[in-house]
Formats: sequence, structure tokens, C-alpha cells
Amino acid sequence: MIFRAVRDGRPYPEHNLTLKQWAEIPPRPLRLDQLITTKRELALDKLLAEDSTFYGDLFPHVVQWNGGLYLEDGLHRALRAALQQRNQIHARVLVLSGQAE
Repeated sequence: MIFRAVRDGRPYPEHNLTLKQWAEIPPRPLRLDQLITTKRELALDKLLAEDSTFYGDLFPHVVQWNGGLYLEDGLHRALRAALQQRNQIHARVLVLSGQAE
């Protein structure tokens, strides 16, 4: 299995971080098998595009919440890494505190 789990949607509360705020979080290495996706579907054209990060952040966005690492943005980049036989990626990790209500 590539990812720890595949979900449809975010279980954590809204964080409202802007792209500028995400850019202030230093990337760190994460194993793909630790990540829980928040999307069940992907677009094959985006997966195969060479310039898919041209207008966005180079690093995927991950939210750490309630013991899970949720891949919020960067599913295509993470899957491309797996297809290239890599078992980790560098990602920006936002740590959210609190428990589910």
C-alpha cells in the first residue's frame, strides 16, 4: 500500500491558511505510508503533467491532527514519487491541536 489510508474529505477543522502562510512552514521529509489522503480521486492529466507545480507550491501540504498526517494538497506529487520508487517526500506540515468534537 502506498498511503496509510485513503479518505474522502478532511476530518480536521478548517485552518484558513493562505498560500503565503503555508510557504512560511519549512518542508520536512515524510514517508508516504504515514500519509492519509483527503481525496479519493485524481486527474490523470495532472498526474502526468510535467509542469503541475509551475503555479503552485513545490511542496505538498500536510495537516497533522489527532495523530494522523493528512495530505491536503499534493496527492499527484506524492503519487508521482511512489511511481518513481521513492518512499518519502518533503512536505510542509501544519500541526493542529484539539480533538474531534
